[in-house]
Amino acid sequence: MKKCPTLPHLILSFLFIATFLSSSTHAAVGKWELLTKNVGISAMHMQLLHNDRVVMFDRTDFGASNLSLPNGVCRNNPNDTTLKVDCTAHSAEYDVASNTVRPLFVFTDTWCSSGAVNPNGSLVQTGGYNDGEKMVRVFTPCATCDWEEIGNVLANWRWYATDHILPDGRQIIIGGRGQFSYEFYPKSEGSMTSLNLPFLQETSDGAAIENNLYPFVFLNVDGNLFIFANNRAILFDYVASKTVKTYPTIPGGEPRSYPSTGSAVLLPLKSTNGQAAEAEVLVCGGAPFGAYTKALKKTYMDSLKSCARIKITDPNPEWVMEDMPLARIMGDMTLLPNGDVLIINGAAQGTAGWELGRHPVRTPVVYKPDNATGSRFELQNPSAISRMYHSTAVLLRDGRVLVGGSNPHERYVFSNVLFPTDLSLEAFSPNYLDSKFASVRPTTLSPSSQAEVGYGEKLTVSFSITGTIALDTVSVTMVSPSFTTHSFSMNQRLVILASETVRALGNLTFQVEVTTPASGNLAPSGYFLLYVVHQQIPSAGIWVKIR
Repeated sequence: MKKCPTLPHLILSFLFIATFLSSSTHAAVGKWELLTKNVGISAMHMQLLHNDRVVMFDRTDFGASNLSLPNGVCRNNPNDTTLKVDCTAHSAEYDVASNTVRPLFVFTDTWCSSGAVNPNGSLVQTGGYNDGEKMVRVFTPCATCDWEEIGNVLANWRWYATDHILPDGRQIIIGGRGQFSYEFYPKSEGSMTSLNLPFLQETSDGAAIENNLYPFVFLNVDGNLFIFANNRAILFDYVASKTVKTYPTIPGGEPRSYPSTGSAVLLPLKSTNGQAAEAEVLVCGGAPFGAYTKALKKTYMDSLKSCARIKITDPNPEWVMEDMPLARIMGDMTLLPNGDVLIINGAAQGTAGWELGRHPVRTPVVYKPDNATGSRFELQNPSAISRMYHSTAVLLRDGRVLVGGSNPHERYVFSNVLFPTDLSLEAFSPNYLDSKFASVRPTTLSPSSQAEVGYGEKLTVSFSITGTIALDTVSVTMVSPSFTTHSFSMNQRLVILASETVRALGNLTFQVEVTTPASGNLAPSGYFLLYVVHQQIPSAGIWVKIR
């Protein structure tokens, strides 16, 4: 057990936090709401599903959680490394509308695992630790559904791996601790093996650190995968199992992936006739080389302040550097419906790992991709809660961002430590939800929620606005809900749909015809949130399924 922090340490921490908070108040916007002080588990992993419920889980070997399993059910697992008979839940379903939690039963260890939502809307979750390292678990959204666990079907153990949905609906699982390979799920008959990915070995710093875990993976518009690990990236043809492009090393050469844990996002894809010619990736924050080993010796290096942006579709791409207002490690990057990027959670010193982060960064930042360099960052109002290692953030249908987690300890620890385990959930409301924008906020009238659309189709979207409309500021976006863990939102993407001229229908109602994505390269099949955006103010989303 750690000792209580000394008075000088507390004074220094207060001065550090006060300094950056006072410097941010002049431009701060956005609002925070505490939803619940105790959801029962630490939200290490989170995924929004198309029934507006969020599945979250941590790991089974924390010991007992604060959420009991129902009806006297207990998990009796002789392989568990901490508590072999455990009558508490390590997964939960959060109902956004009712602000309630339902305990879920997961048997094998999900520690530092990965996942993605398949085209049918089920969460397919892969890997973990100990008895969970080769497992696949499926959660299908319904009022009474629970986890279905499928025996050791992965070819390799997948701990700290990354998943992505492919255009054909399969899930690719890439990397993991000591695993320089990739594989697919579902498995086709006779293809239980994995395939080598030498790039992961080339970017490893050694078994103790690696700095290439939870690699940043994005589906490019040409169907290949952009894979970033440590400080480098490639464009990878997973079908032919070959590298088709090697990108320059990120300027400065500092690592950005776990445990140096920055974050990354595929910037909004602008569709023309259902297709996108360009794609850009933004990588922000992290920790410099040596931060992990120094933190183990109780020396905490400053986090990185820089962001690096690259057009991955360019013939000769180069990274363009820009500094954030605040240095940050373990931050989450969340695409907002209007195309902005929210950077939230994390710390200003140290590294990812148990007890290795210092100085929480409670102030989010919004990044505006279309603004000129030097005017892209906007400070937000700070939270009252520190969100350190094992924090998460996901976009909700109403435009808020659900924020939870923070447990930098091997077990649940609630006292006598710098950063106690946090079981609360908060909602952050970006400035676009402010009541002063009510008159320009669209309300989507059609299509109906859960509508199905095909590729390359014309889709008529009707909406209303109570104030004066600016026709040339209307757009329609589609956002895929992400599987978020360890500061990376897997499968996250936003498409700005090609649209025709907005038509007035009378009585403050309007109509715009958009073209859906032309193929799975732009938007893999499955559920997306569709938003009408007017003057950068989004409507509430509706669920649509690309079949």
